Amino acid sequence: MTNLFYTRSGVRLRQHSARAGTLNWLLLPGGPGIGSESLEDLAATLGVPGTVWLVDLPGDGSNRTPPGASPDPFSSWPNVLLEAAQALPNAVYVGHSTGGMYLLSTPELEQHVLGIALLDTAPDASWHPRFVEMTSRNPLPAVDTATTIYNADKCDANIAAIAVASAEWNFTPEAVAAGRALLARMPYNSAAVDWSDAHFDHVYRAAWWPRTVPVLILAGAEDRIVWQGGWDDDRFHTTNAIFRTIPRAGHFPWIENPTAVAAAFADLAEKIVTR
Repeated sequence: MTNLFYTRSGVRLRQHSARAGTLNWLLLPGGPGIGSESLEDLAATLGVPGTVWLVDLPGDGSNRTPPGASPDPFSSWPNVLLEAAQALPNAVYVGHSTGGMYLLSTPELEQHVLGIALLDTAPDASWHPRFVEMTSRNPLPAVDTATTIYNADKCDANIAAIAVASAEWNFTPEAVAAGRALLARMPYNSAAVDWSDAHFDHVYRAAWWPRTVPVLILAGAEDRIVWQGGWDDDRFHTTNAIFRTIPRAGHFPWIENPTAVAAAFADLAEKIVTR
């Protein structure tokens, strides 16, 4: 297996690191439109056994025109996630934010993974109106200015400016500078943003819940982007589920509290290898 390869429909997998062990950890970014580069710090934080891969769907992030992709790469979303899980043995999928929602929209995955990690994500679209309410209560003039510019010219550079301006929503005050630097170095893809807004974000509801494999539900205690109340439903509190709230952390909790995030993943890895 090479350090970089594509599935038949153009899902890109890039190896980040490898340790002893047979697990393959597939890190799927949020956004959408934000590349897996957003998860490089998370990948570096993890001390899990096995190999860590950064995953980009065809047409997402910097994976613009991958080999094998159809002229409309979004036509295969999110079911194309299955190809990556089938491409590697002993796969564990890790989805951040919208990435986790894509995972929960693909029930076929349960037969092809040994575990799932859902980071700062939600089981349905009810998080979205709460996010809009939060932005109204906590206005950021720089976001309004950047959004006006983007609406007039929907290019990737202009959507990147919105993301950078939103750092104060995504990170705790102590981590805003580091968070702004993270948001500034990501690739952005406005076509993926538009597709998800039109076809997924407002109608999403989880199509399955892992019952036969371990699942980690993890979020920053101060995440203001994705409301976590949806997980209070009893149907998610199954014996295979590990819930972790990361103190002093926002929507990218590994930036503020990497030690606690790494410990949660260590618990998940132990549950996987000992089941």
